[in-house]
Amino acid sequence: MDRYLDFFINYLKVERGLAENTLVAYSRDLHVYIDYLMIKVKADSLELVRQADVLAYLGDLKKNGLSPRSRSRALTVLRMFHRFLLREKYVATDPTALIESPRSLRALPKLLSQIEVEALLDAPRGEGELPLRDRAMLETLYATGMRVSELVGLKLGDLKLDIGCVNAFGKGSKQRLIPLGEVALEILRDYLQNGRPKLLKRRVCDQIFLNRLGRPMSRQGFWKNLKRYARQAGIKHEVYPHILRHSFATHLLENGADLRAVQTMLGHADISTTQIYTHVIQERLKKIHQQYHPRG
Repeated sequence: MDRYLDFFINYLKVERGLAENTLVAYSRDLHVYIDYLMIKVKADSLELVRQADVLAYLGDLKKNGLSPRSRSRALTVLRMFHRFLLREKYVATDPTALIESPRSLRALPKLLSQIEVEALLDAPRGEGELPLRDRAMLETLYATGMRVSELVGLKLGDLKLDIGCVNAFGKGSKQRLIPLGEVALEILRDYLQNGRPKLLKRRVCDQIFLNRLGRPMSRQGFWKNLKRYARQAGIKHEVYPHILRHSFATHLLENGADLRAVQTMLGHADISTTQIYTHVIQERLKKIHQQYHPRG
């Protein structure tokens, strides 16, 4: 069985281009599954696996305390694995084909209001290279909807300032070009000209955003700064880097952006992932209606 698992992981790496962390997670989950089949089901061949065996495995995960969402993710991996085996003709049937997902209602992402975003972006005040860097980072993150890992990983060659865009490298090293917008572009240029050279301190580094030692800014360092600026902005609830990505997508859709365009800018492979933001808008409209309508 391990041989077929190796074939599958290699397929995901070479043909699907999945990120290393994803491959490690899939491999770990499937090893647990195969161990279960061999020990509990006494199956020594994937050809012998039946729907009842997969359901029993999912039931075992439930007994071990996994949430419906976690079990749904586990089933997604199993489906991919068994479909691969069927497509490559290693087996004759797919035991996951008729199994329904145990997923509960998906939690809607938290986000900032446009007023809260404005307060957050205005929080890095004062003179000097550090406030200038932090303004540039916050503006770039909100202007592009990038993941924080993409933001801190930006290099000078990724900037296309002549056309007002930036190259982002997302999951699976997939590349996309994202507009920056006039405000972010102006602040980024100011940082590159007046802030970054002071942080660089004659070092050689092609990362755009640097810490006070002239080394690449880390995700943890940015998160720490973000929480400090959120407090300064008077935002009471928790703020984390991904909340700006959620806010970026929701605010675009609220102002009439096309869902496909937002999908492209976020780098989502499947539009169903982007559609969660339409549900966010619907929920907000419901709350407004309930709060203000005489019969709400």
